[in-house]
Amino acid sequence: MDRLLTVEQVAEVLGTGVRFPRRLIEERRITFVKVGRHVRISESALTAFVAEHTVQPVAVRPGVLRRVA
Repeated sequence: MDRLLTVEQVAEVLGTGVRFPRRLIEERRITFVKVGRHVRISESALTAFVAEHTVQPVAVRPGVLRRVA
């Protein structure tokens, strides 16, 4: 079973304030668990969220980018 993280711990892992994970929970953009009135996010849900929102770099051929004066 995964470790369940508090909103504060999730914010620390993401390097954000607590408002960001709270907004993710409110907008149902991340999977969470309610334990009574407490909200917890599993490590696997956090890992999946980060993986889903990771942007891969684009390989650009030399000369394709235009220079801006």
